[in-house]
Amino acid sequence: MNPPTSSAAVPDAKQRRTILIAVCVALMAVVASVAGLNVAQPDLAVDLGASQSTILWIINVYTLTLAALLLPLGAVGDRLGRKPVLVTGLILFGVAAAVAGLAPSAGVMLAARLVSGVAAAMIMPITLAVVTSTFPEEERGRAIGVWTGVAGGGGILGMFLSAALVDVASWRWLFVLPVALVAVALAMALRSVPDSRETTPHSFDVMGALSSVAAVIGLVFWLQEGPERGWSAPASLLGLTAGALGTVAFVVRERRRGDAALLDVRLFRERALAGGSITLLVVFGVQAGIFVVLFPFFQEVLGWSGLLSTAALMPMAVLMMATSALAPRLMERIGARATMAGGVALAGAGLALMASLVSVDGGYLSVLPGMLAMGSGMGLSMTPSTEAITGSLPRERQGVASALNDVTRELGTALGVALLGALLSAGYRSAVDTRLDAVPGSTAETARQGIANAVDASREAGPQAQVLVRAARESFVDGWQRTMWAGVVIMGALLLYLLVRGPHRPAPAADEPEPTATIAS
Repeated sequence: MNPPTSSAAVPDAKQRRTILIAVCVALMAVVASVAGLNVAQPDLAVDLGASQSTILWIINVYTLTLAALLLPLGAVGDRLGRKPVLVTGLILFGVAAAVAGLAPSAGVMLAARLVSGVAAAMIMPITLAVVTSTFPEEERGRAIGVWTGVAGGGGILGMFLSAALVDVASWRWLFVLPVALVAVALAMALRSVPDSRETTPHSFDVMGALSSVAAVIGLVFWLQEGPERGWSAPASLLGLTAGALGTVAFVVRERRRGDAALLDVRLFRERALAGGSITLLVVFGVQAGIFVVLFPFFQEVLGWSGLLSTAALMPMAVLMMATSALAPRLMERIGARATMAGGVALAGAGLALMASLVSVDGGYLSVLPGMLAMGSGMGLSMTPSTEAITGSLPRERQGVASALNDVTRELGTALGVALLGALLSAGYRSAVDTRLDAVPGSTAETARQGIANAVDASREAGPQAQVLVRAARESFVDGWQRTMWAGVVIMGALLLYLLVRGPHRPAPAADEPEPTATIAS
């Protein structure tokens, strides 16, 4: 197939900066909505008259829908045009966020979050695809670094702003932020973002799209529900089975389709695509798992509010965003593999610092050095990983490449929360059992369920209250240390993999022109 040709002039430097700002604002709206509702769970339950299970579904249905539809909608954007898909997604996202903010019942809220997930799956892969298809090669790495910084640190910034809104107003004001961001992004996108699309003789891979949806829904459902329902519960096993069968069907289908596939799985034989995907999967998994540990540490061990706990993550987020933007320059000097490996090593060192220094009496300062090292390391590793993934697919498939990047992040997040969260719970229970000898049986049993339960039970524990709280906090720190050391081992394994099989960027052949997408103003 002859490569598509450009039908409009390439945007100049000023236009490219405006385009980058527009897509980053749109991305910020999506990532800020992923965890924003976590800070308002109690208020949601009371105002909507919803059970804890329903509240969790209101939170999780967004990420589940987003992850499931990324690949198909990324491919749709490649075919129909990235700008119209982005604009449609922004409008739909803004309307859904407004409905969620005004929702009179849990049912309306659940439906609004479902629609928000669909819209987010239209927005997120297109934002990166616009960057990779608009910026010339010599600027692309730095633009991807900015995008990666927003994708990684924007979620923490969104959580902080969400916690502030809940603290000073109510949970309904949480949705003012995404609506405002969408309005700004929409105005800028309509004015500055060029349209680009793929020209292909192949039909859309419907079966590949359906099997990818089944695979992602099944696996993410299993990872989200396993800790709550039990890994061997019928619903959990059904999700795992659907995910496994969907994955097998997707791989078989895509191998048969070859160049006409939704995602050519043969490309995973290349170091760049495999290394970038594995690195993002692990790094985002460890990051998500660490957040599961940090929030109860701040709130239950240190006794901080939700707003202060979120603010405590901001230094880590700022460093993550800064090093993401600096990573391309480092890549130019030492290469992608060395930059990724250095970032992973630094993040692993941060986990080791948190495991070694954390204590009940040490407070925030006992974990801050590790948080800063981890944030810096993650920023250094994420940008080259994203560039390795997007660079492995041709320019006209950047919607799919961007969607693969995003799916990897979402799967890693679900995997990290499930596995590291389970390690923390097991470590806590094991440690607290030896510290509850002086606590009455029923109270001790409540305390074994988790540190929040122990702190709540201490209010009615009489003279044993201080003993119970101290035991729970020390046990949580013990579980924390086990979780952190497990993260160190995982990052160590990833580092060895990168040193042996990490991506390298060969020089392009002189007779192979870089493909360009059809661009319409």
